[in-house]
Amino acid sequence: MASLRLIRTATYPLLPPRQRGTHYLLLSRCRWLSSSADQQQHDCHPSPGFTKRTNNRCYKQTTHHLSSNSVFFSTSSPDDKKPATSSPPPAPTNTNTFVDHLPKDMQPYAKLARMDKPWGSMLLLWPCFWSTALAADYGCYPDMQLLGLFTVGAFVMRGAGCTINDMWDAKYDSRVERTKTRPLASGELTHTQATVFLAAQLSIGLGVLSSLPHTLYCIKWGMASMPLVIAYPLMKRYTNWPQLVLGMTFNWGAFMGWAAVHGDLDWRVILPLYGSGVTWTIVYDTIYAHQDRIDDAKLNLKSTALHFGSNTKPILHTFSALTLLGWTLAGYGAGFVAPIYYAGSSLAWSHLTWQVHTMDVNDSKNLLQRFKSNQQLGAIVFCSCVAGNMAMGGVI
Repeated sequence: MASLRLIRTATYPLLPPRQRGTHYLLLSRCRWLSSSADQQQHDCHPSPGFTKRTNNRCYKQTTHHLSSNSVFFSTSSPDDKKPATSSPPPAPTNTNTFVDHLPKDMQPYAKLARMDKPWGSMLLLWPCFWSTALAADYGCYPDMQLLGLFTVGAFVMRGAGCTINDMWDAKYDSRVERTKTRPLASGELTHTQATVFLAAQLSIGLGVLSSLPHTLYCIKWGMASMPLVIAYPLMKRYTNWPQLVLGMTFNWGAFMGWAAVHGDLDWRVILPLYGSGVTWTIVYDTIYAHQDRIDDAKLNLKSTALHFGSNTKPILHTFSALTLLGWTLAGYGAGFVAPIYYAGSSLAWSHLTWQVHTMDVNDSKNLLQRFKSNQQLGAIVFCSCVAGNMAMGGVI
């Protein structure tokens, strides 16, 4: 094991007044890395800071970069650090998706509909699945044909929502690191092309809606969501709570699933289920919005990430608890007495609590991973709904 030596740093005269004081570096002995002429001139790889060679030892005299086996003791405080001036760099995304194998002319449209990022469509889909499962008769599985129609509808309508969002926000997206490569923001598509594409998306969505049972009733409830779909992209300009409006939009499936099964709504089940979806969305989209918070502030855009600020975690823990309360009340309204549903809901709540507890607002990769993990959370709740129904029928 390399011997260690504690030395007094020689950078005192170079430090700003607030950081002057006794600074120490605990450094390991650096060995010769090779016998090459270039490496004989340097006992260790060059790194930021001034280095001094003595008898094959390298003493790194710096207060900014340390090797992994060094310990730094400083009189400076964390408050001396400069505040971030830009949003965390965007998390690396998988560039080898099926969209990249489509014909070149189709790729911008697929990206505009976020076909390369399907997790958002799943977040729209899960409330439809929950409601359909809760609406099924005791001891019965949810209607698979309905689940298939909702799957197609969720992917189509989420894509339409993204098209509308990008048409409203193109000038802002072009100035945000994470969104500047979107087809409209980058100029790859024009607004005219996007409008034609949107018309096609909405036509397919209407076709799916018309295929649901209790058609007129479902069309009425489906059309009632359109003002929210159109208005949501504008909310970040006018309110600190755009995530609330997103939650109201994304969880409309809580109404649609029950309406398609029964042709009416049982408010004892639907209202708490819808409310739980809204609070769940506030949690996961606030986590997601922290990726853009600094760019948003520069553009005078609003979000719960900016509004909650340093209180983000305790506030999101509160919304997580409200989400569990909504799931519990929905199960009670559905007449569930078997503990399996409530155990599953509690497991989903613990997952949501984990997301909030472990989120790092300065790490985009961390934030994106937690956001994506809500696909698993939605599946847990869906399985809980199915299991609760089966238990009430005596099947399990």
